Amino acid sequence: MKRAAFVIFLVLFIDQALKIWIKTSFLLGEDMPIFGHWFYLHFTENNGMAFGYELGSSYGKLFLSIFRIAAVGGIAWYLWHCIKHKENSGLIISLSLILAGAIGNIIDSAFYGLLFSESTFYQKAVFLPNGGGYSSFLHGKVVDMLYFPIIEGHWPSWIPFLSGSEFLFFSPVFNIADSAISIGVAILLIFQRKILR
Repeated sequence: MKRAAFVIFLVLFIDQALKIWIKTSFLLGEDMPIFGHWFYLHFTENNGMAFGYELGSSYGKLFLSIFRIAAVGGIAWYLWHCIKHKENSGLIISLSLILAGAIGNIIDSAFYGLLFSESTFYQKAVFLPNGGGYSSFLHGKVVDMLYFPIIEGHWPSWIPFLSGSEFLFFSPVFNIADSAISIGVAILLIFQRKILR
């Protein structure tokens, strides 16, 4: 139980601290190089799922937020069940990472619209602005900032339809919560024979 709680707390603390710092210190679209040209902090926001994917309209956003909350409830229950039955620690850590990541993005969706002013290309967001936040409950935007444009170039001329067009690997911008979910799922997939009964 202590190990799971520590993982969840650590992921949430790092995720929210970085998001709040980025949101209040960066203009929308602003970059800060960290390691040369292959790792940047790049401030962007999205209305949808991990890695910037979105569902259209405010109803899509509301559905996604409600789905996330229901999923967190299910994952939390299963994690508690695994802890209670002393399941493999790898399974418990994986579920803790996934749960923490899901909660981290729910916090953005549920509360950031109420707590912050709008982030724009010319004005930084303000925490608890006088006129209220930029959106309503469950309609906030998820803050993303981790950007790894590792390989940039152009497609070779012999590749049909893509010839000469720009190529970029890895283009999605994501956050710590997305990373925690991805790592948790990867551990489950790679070590499933060892950790799943």
